[in-house]
Amino acid sequence: MKVAILSESAADESGIRGFVEALLGTKTESPPEGRVRARGKDAIFSRLMDVVRHLHYHTDAAALCVVVDSDLTPIHHESHRDAGQGEHNCRLCHLKSLIAQVEPYLRPREHMAPLKIALGLAVPQIEAWYLVGRDNWVGEAGWALHLRGEKIPYRREELKGKVYGTDRPSLDHETECASKEAERIVRDGHLPLLEKLFPVGFGAFASDVRAWRTQG
Repeated sequence: MKVAILSESAADESGIRGFVEALLGTKTESPPEGRVRARGKDAIFSRLMDVVRHLHYHTDAAALCVVVDSDLTPIHHESHRDAGQGEHNCRLCHLKSLIAQVEPYLRPREHMAPLKIALGLAVPQIEAWYLVGRDNWVGEAGWALHLRGEKIPYRREELKGKVYGTDRPSLDHETECASKEAERIVRDGHLPLLEKLFPVGFGAFASDVRAWRTQG
């Protein structure tokens, strides 16, 4: 299955792909036209609709995964639906809105199903996902307390150091660590724990990916 991945760092493709393959139970590959990448969340939001159009019309990609960090923005909640287009500052709502704007205008692909899309929100950043099974303090519930002004046992700035051993890793080192941590989580059977600790941002992403197995 050919799956394109759009994330804030090129290094995260290997980690995200490891999770996707575990959820699907099969290996995946990038579309032959090359990997879809962006540098930073602003690039993801500005390019997402063009990326969807490109993959849909000009590649044989079956699916696209998009993951962004939440940082200090709100954690997505079902109540955001009451806001019409979603909570203004929620990045997952923003992604959903962009997809909703582009999908109705995509013409059917000849001999191919519509592009499947999975959206994820890493709370507060993807390094927290990589720490599952190593650090019992990570999780969306704890970060929600922090957003309400309560003290928690870690700071967002410390997450990179815990995963990479430095807060300024090289791209190669970051890629290697992301891949190894994803492999460890899958190998040690911590994928259900990842969903439990991050039920919104990773749980919704995992649900999207699993649904691909029953879609055409």
